[in-house]
Amino acid sequence: MAASVCAAAVGGAAGGAGGGACDGAAGPDGSGQASALCSVAAYALGLWPRPVGFVDHGELELSTNLSENALRGVALGRKNWIHVGSAEAGPKVAAILSVVETSKRLGLDLRAYLAEVLPRLADTNIQRLGELTPSRWAASRGG
Repeated sequence: MAASVCAAAVGGAAGGAGGGACDGAAGPDGSGQASALCSVAAYALGLWPRPVGFVDHGELELSTNLSENALRGVALGRKNWIHVGSAEAGPKVAAILSVVETSKRLGLDLRAYLAEVLPRLADTNIQRLGELTPSRWAASRGG
């Protein structure tokens, strides 16, 4: 009985309906373990489209190695940056690290990028600030 209720729930979850079919499913000893297992299976199958989204979208990266490697320096330096100065400094450090890591990912010469962009920041209108991002800067140089 419990197996058939769980099978119906799992079948319903795979079809997108999911829901209360697991309610009341009890194990052979009446413990409710089948209901718990059934709920877990229905939940996992309901989320199935999320982890396999990369199959439909070839541009998605299956691995998180690039982002993990980019954050490794941040994680290692965290203790060194405890005394950054204030709570307001955190978002500023995050913005700077974002620009640095984006530049690295794009293969830009970070020194050349910063040497050109930093002096222009004070005179750039806020509506044109996007032109100074690493990707737009690289595109303007044919990169």
